[in-house]
Amino acid sequence: MQKTSSCIHHSQNFITSRYLLNRIVSLSTINKDDTVLEIGTGKGHLTEILAQKAGTVYSIELDQRLFCYSQKKLASHHNIKLIQGDFLTYRLPTRGAYKVFANIPYNLTTQIIDKLTGAPNPPAEIWLIMEKGAAKRFAGLSKETQKSLLLKPQWQMKILYHFRREDFHPSPAVDSVLLHFSRKEKPDLSASEYAAYQRFIAHSMRYGLCSKKGLLTPRQVRTALHLAGLPFAHESGITLYVQWLCLFRYYRKQK
Repeated sequence: MQKTSSCIHHSQNFITSRYLLNRIVSLSTINKDDTVLEIGTGKGHLTEILAQKAGTVYSIELDQRLFCYSQKKLASHHNIKLIQGDFLTYRLPTRGAYKVFANIPYNLTTQIIDKLTGAPNPPAEIWLIMEKGAAKRFAGLSKETQKSLLLKPQWQMKILYHFRREDFHPSPAVDSVLLHFSRKEKPDLSASEYAAYQRFIAHSMRYGLCSKKGLLTPRQVRTALHLAGLPFAHESGITLYVQWLCLFRYYRKQK
């Protein structure tokens, strides 16, 4: 774990209820064999609960004032390693297993998720307290998005908890949830396939799957889904990850 520094400050909404913090941490698989990374120590409320469950907690805090406060508050917890710095420039572990549990700044959600899920040695599991709308986009709830489609070959995602706005101090102007990311033991695509899949999804999202610049014809879409035993849907109705994965594999065979 490497120390970094930055002078940029990002606002955050904190949870101070020990009952609630214990409740959400109990929804995780964290145990004494685990190394856990926390993004944003704040005043150490969540850090302290994580330290009771995990073997070691590495907690990164950008704000110098909060870092100094937490140093004093958490001094008696010898399994907590506090680091002052910016998570976005922090070097993640290059080897060994670890998990992430954090109440993140909502304005950095995409950057944080991209860094964690795109790391050469990504976490085995991630629990992030985040804005509900963002969680639904990343998890592909209601409909798949480009983000959800690019995550799902390697990750399973599920909302585990819905917060009340008054659970936070100060109360946020949006609804919040706890989103769980679980890395698949065997990804749905190999590394070489995934690179081609990224291009397929990006192109299809930009131009339309069956448009003039599309990669498949409506007939090919019907054929691919039929052969895979999946329900047929015209282009605007292709809403399931498994349908997109099927169409990508069919497209690769046609090349």
